[in-house]
Amino acid sequence: MKSLLNVSIDDVSPHPEASVRVLDRCYELITKFPDLKFTLFIPMAYWRTIPQHNSPEPFVVSDDLAFCDVLNNLSEKNFEICFHGLYHGIPGKSNNDEFANLTFEGAKNKIESMFAIQAAGKLYTMKKVFRPPAWRMSPDAFVACKHMGIHTLALSPKEYAQKVYAGHDKAFDKVVYYNVNPPFDPLAMFPKTEIVYHACEWDKNYLDLQKTSDLEKFLIENRDEIEFTFIEGLL
Repeated sequence: MKSLLNVSIDDVSPHPEASVRVLDRCYELITKFPDLKFTLFIPMAYWRTIPQHNSPEPFVVSDDLAFCDVLNNLSEKNFEICFHGLYHGIPGKSNNDEFANLTFEGAKNKIESMFAIQAAGKLYTMKKVFRPPAWRMSPDAFVACKHMGIHTLALSPKEYAQKVYAGHDKAFDKVVYYNVNPPFDPLAMFPKTEIVYHACEWDKNYLDLQKTSDLEKFLIENRDEIEFTFIEGLL
């Protein structure tokens, strides 16, 4: 029986250093593996407010028609797009952890704003799959996600995130946990494998030329053992 494998990329946004340029690496891999499937996680108004890579205003997805056109014209055979928060961070306090300490109402309001930007950008193919920024979300945020119709969560198995979940991930209907995060987790095969990268060019996990080459070699070595899937195929 073949192992299922998905490649996901976080923080794809109009930010000039976390842009759709990462898709160039994806297309290089697709030429070698035509059935390869990528899950892109989109922060709907990416906003870094503390150094570095900060900006005076959020990069609202629906304000950038060229960005939306790129997403809307992706091949549905190879790409899916999902939610990765509103700002990603807490303006003026943190570039991450947007959902880590939210109340039910706070999380509900964030999700409503995410959906409003999706509608304004006519991103009709976005799936109700959510990865919380920095993988952390409060117990109340789990309840808000279910209330707002998010049916699948992409979460972390790591202790630092599990502490914040406080067991609420175990009660959610559909949860996928990543298990490979280069270079922090080496490329490896599991019966269900999610390999996570970032679009942020400053991130050590950025899918750069070297990581693309490493991934290509890994996929070639394991080609006969792999069935590519979108993220919900790992449930």
